[in-house]
This record gives sequence, C-alpha cells and structure tokens, in this order.
Amino acid sequence: MSVSYRQPGVVLTDRRFSVPLDHDEPGGERIEVFARECVAAGREDAELPWLVYLQGGPGFGANRFSGKQAWLGRALRDYRVLLLDQRGTGSSTPANRQTLPLRGGPREQADYLAHFRADAIVRDCEAIRAEVTGGAPWTVLGQSFGGFCATHYLSTAPEGLSAALLTGGLPTLDGHADDVYRAAYPRMERKSLAHYARYPEDAERARRVAEYVAEHEPVLPGGYRFTIEAFQSLGILLGTGDGTHRLHYLLEDAFVRTPAGHALSDAFQEAVLGILSYAAAPLYALLHEACYAQGGRPTAWSSERVRAEFPRFEAGKSLADGAPPLFTGEAVQRWMFDSDPALRPLRETADLLAERVDWPALYDPARLAANEVPVAAAVYHDDLFVDTEHSLGTARTIRGLRTWVTDEYEHDGLRVSGPRVLDRLIGLVRGEI
Repeated sequence: MSVSYRQPGVVLTDRRFSVPLDHDEPGGERIEVFARECVAAGREDAELPWLVYLQGGPGFGANRFSGKQAWLGRALRDYRVLLLDQRGTGSSTPANRQTLPLRGGPREQADYLAHFRADAIVRDCEAIRAEVTGGAPWTVLGQSFGGFCATHYLSTAPEGLSAALLTGGLPTLDGHADDVYRAAYPRMERKSLAHYARYPEDAERARRVAEYVAEHEPVLPGGYRFTIEAFQSLGILLGTGDGTHRLHYLLEDAFVRTPAGHALSDAFQEAVLGILSYAAAPLYALLHEACYAQGGRPTAWSSERVRAEFPRFEAGKSLADGAPPLFTGEAVQRWMFDSDPALRPLRETADLLAERVDWPALYDPARLAANEVPVAAAVYHDDLFVDTEHSLGTARTIRGLRTWVTDEYEHDGLRVSGPRVLDRLIGLVRGEI
C-alpha cells in the first residue's frame, strides 16, 4: 500500500517492492526495497518520463530531501523521480550488526551479503521498472557508486534505459581493487599536501593530535578506538568540496586544557565519531572492496595491503621525522572492524567477503562498445574517490558517451551544485551542448 503526502512544491509517494534476494532463484527468499516517488506539485497526473536515482556508497539510502532541494528541483522540471533505497539501505530490508545475525553465523552472513552488489541492484531496478513504468525505459542518474551501478546497467540491461547520467561514477572495467588503491594513495598524498599548503598551521596541529593518540590510545564516546590510522582516515573529508575547511576547523579546536593537562576536547571527539563511525552505513565497510571484485581473485583487504607499498603513509615514521602525518580516505581497512563498535560483530563476516573468489564479472566491454543509450558523465578532475584516468579510460570504451571533465567541483559536485551539474548532463545527452 502506497502513501502520498506533500512538501513545498512536491508530491511524494512512498512505495515498497518485493524482490528476490537472489534473482537467479525467483521462487526463493524475498526482500523489500523501498523507493520514494517525487513529482512536481500540480503535475501529479501528467505523463512524465521517469528518472531513477542511484545513491553513492555502497550502503547509503537515497537522499531525504525537503521540497525541491539540491538537484531534485531541476529533475522535476522534466521527470517523475524515483529515489531508490538500494537493497540493504535506508527503509529497505536492513543489513547491519543488529539484523545480520538473523541469517546465522559469519559464513551465512557473507553468503547473504554477496547478493548486495551492483549486479543485484540493477536487477532490482529492472523488476521495479516493470511495475512502475509499465515496461517503458527510464533514465538513470547515478552518483559515485550509483554510477558503477549505471555502468553495469548499460552492460547487462540497456534496453531498460532511455538515458544514463553519471556523476563521479565511471569505474574501472577490469581493474582489480589493488589497481584502484595503487592509483588512490598518490591522490591521497596530493590532497594531504594541498591541505597543509592551504593551512600551514594544521601541520603542527595534526602532528600533535597524532602524538597524543599514539601515547594515550583514546576511546571515543560509544567505544570507538581512536588510533593513529583512524585519525589519518579523517582525510575522507578532503574528497568533498568544503572538506579541507571542515578538517581545518576540526583540528583548530582539537585540544582543551584540563587539570590533568591537555586532552582531546569533547567537541572534537564527537565530531570525529560522526565522521568515522559506520553505524549508519555498515554496508559501505563490508562491501566497499567487493565493488571492484571480479575475475576470480579475492580482494584480500586490498587497501591495507597496498598501503604498505607507500611508506610515506606510515605515521610513526612521520612523527619520528618531525613531520605531520598524511591523511587517507576512500579506503576501508581491517582495523576498522576492531575500532568501530558498529563493525566489530561483523569482523569475521568481512574477512570471509575479503577471501571470496566467486564474484561474477560486473561489466561487459564488448556490449559497452556497442552502446546505443545516450550517456553523459561528469568526471571530477583528481577526484579522491574515483580515479580520473580510470574513468576516462572507461568513457572511451562506452560508445557515444559524452564527458564533462571539470576541476570546479570535488566528488560531491551533485550535492554542492546539483541543478547546474544535472542541467549540464541533461544537455549533453540531448545533444543541446
């Protein structure tokens, strides 16, 4: 049963769909997928083309907008929009430390989660599309991991698409996770050094925090173990448009003076916890490297292994040399399943996923080379989250794809300037630009 309601300028309808857990076994177990239909007020009965939005991640539900916020207002000028909570996220059947034990032990949990990658998400979309549009193709808008899903869509079910719009989400088609992280660590270093160049005083502030953490091994509110590696991973902020400024303000007030000497402030600890905890999105940690898994090779904690090839990220050595630590980001490592209370019960499950080798291929280069679906992609120059060269290589493979390469935005360009970004992509697929 669907429920409709209004916000300023928008009519919303909550919709729930039953889909197979394993689409290869349509008569087997089923899960629920939630989506929110959005249409401009006064156009509820209009015949409008559909646009389905796939959020970045993995592990995040679709945006919860109020009215015509961000890119949604631009989309509603032309489309009826479906904001999809990908399986396991948002209001869809949840997958987290609280619910996964219902599956059984770690082995059963890992087998269950193997059905939560881009391939299953696209098959959900196709099952839902038949019900929503009556079989008519729709436009997909994919942000980040949502773009990975859209690329899989183009590889496996292009007949379901009238157009594809990707923002910061063109994946490597055949690269292993190791290749992804060998490209990522130099970007992380560049972002770190650029931050210290912008805010020179932060070099000393970061060094002081790292020294304090190494000596005191603090535990954040709720039980999060704050290690040097955890502190370095605050570099995930540097992949967003305002992230360097947020990191600066965070470091600015890191310490307070107490009767026992200087200590990390409560405000700093609360802010750090909000950035580092995966309580709201455990699938991001569990399936992050699995996004790249194919070809019969395990990911085997790729980002952690590859990090050893870049000794400049060894914080202990930096401190010994009197230098500030380099920050990291867009890297999920095994220590997180020791530090984060939301992930600790899932540590063995994560290990089993990292060992898994039977991942199916995600992309079909031959089919992409014969693509007939209009496609446009925003590629953010020196994107922390998705390697630019990998993206451009994929763009050259997809027949007819038009790219907009820009250094005006970081990875969150759709969030920061959604109407402009979306307007540009719509213009490209329509041949208006």
